[in-house]
Amino acid sequence: MTRKSVRPGQPVRGSTSGRPIMVLLDLLGRRWSLRALWELRDGPQTFRDLQERCGDISPTVLNRRLHELREAAIIEHAEGGYRYTRWGQELTAQLAELDEWSTRWAKGASK
Repeated sequence: MTRKSVRPGQPVRGSTSGRPIMVLLDLLGRRWSLRALWELRDGPQTFRDLQERCGDISPTVLNRRLHELREAAIIEHAEGGYRYTRWGQELTAQLAELDEWSTRWAKGASK
């Protein structure tokens, strides 16, 4: 399934309004998007490095996800490979807080 570029204001799965949060959740919910972002946590990675770190991802899917994340200004390609932009750094900091919250939630919800 081919998807259009991800931009706030444009409809996405689950939202015809294109609210920014819905657009972001659609992008991050795409298979391998979060994994590719996670693998950039240690610094810039080449395409080949990312493919190896992601395990069994196909080059076509990885290329598509990197393209989408670049269009969304979350990552960029520079000397040394792919890396977070300022927006990507902010996003991953927010995701770290969400990860902490989900861990607390999981412990509390299981009681």
